[in-house]
Amino acid sequence: MNGLATRRVSTRVILWIVLVAIVVLYGFPFIYMLLTSFKTPVETIAVPAKILPSVWTLENYVSALTRDGVLASFINSVVTAVLSTLISLVLAVPAAYAITRYRTRLGRVFILVALVTRMVPAIVVGAPMIGIFHTLGISDTSFALAIADTTISLPLSIWLMASFFEAVPDELEEAAKIDGASRLGALWRVVIPVTSGGIAVTAIFAFLASWNDFLFALLLTAVRAQTTPIVIANLQTQFGLDWGTMTALAVLYSIPVILLTFVLQRHIVAGLTLGAVKG
Repeated sequence: MNGLATRRVSTRVILWIVLVAIVVLYGFPFIYMLLTSFKTPVETIAVPAKILPSVWTLENYVSALTRDGVLASFINSVVTAVLSTLISLVLAVPAAYAITRYRTRLGRVFILVALVTRMVPAIVVGAPMIGIFHTLGISDTSFALAIADTTISLPLSIWLMASFFEAVPDELEEAAKIDGASRLGALWRVVIPVTSGGIAVTAIFAFLASWNDFLFALLLTAVRAQTTPIVIANLQTQFGLDWGTMTALAVLYSIPVILLTFVLQRHIVAGLTLGAVKG
């Protein structure tokens, strides 16, 4: 009995060591970026590099927030990400619902094709869009960029929502229909409230896909719709990259999605649990 307890403790210790190692591996780049944002401009390019700042300063944050175009780029990023998320949900919810409820061979082929298109390099989709949006007269707009970002998030959104709808028992809809609800009414009044956690998860993934996009923003924006990742990449001085301002602006750009994840944490856990359990 003592031997079994010892093995369990050893296994738990090993798991904790692995977990801490993974957290350090993924978290160190962000922590180093955060610490660099508090260094003086000279110290950001010092060789050898130091992890902790010798002198803590907010100079980089002041420089980032006072740069021309930074505030406008934040607004563009928010507008583009929200638009892309809304478009993805409006298209993914009915598509996933139809696939899971009608269960046709065509539906299964459709969701497979949707996943395959997700694997297509973004440049293959982005390059033709330059000419298409220019012809439509919507080039360098947040709406055009949101449409482009939707091509990234929509396949995954459909797949996620399909797994969440599959977890909802058909009996719930049948009961709603007995009470006089139509299929659309059952979807709106029963299925969507039950899968609200899953919708939150899908919305976060769609939002992040647009928020973190760089390639489409680089190809499809010039000045008016330029997002923050492009502004960060363009932060340079006569001596090279402005690492201090870049890291400060990158930290500021990371805050909204971190806060969003914490605020919707309960819905995320509920959504992932819903998608993992049938019935």
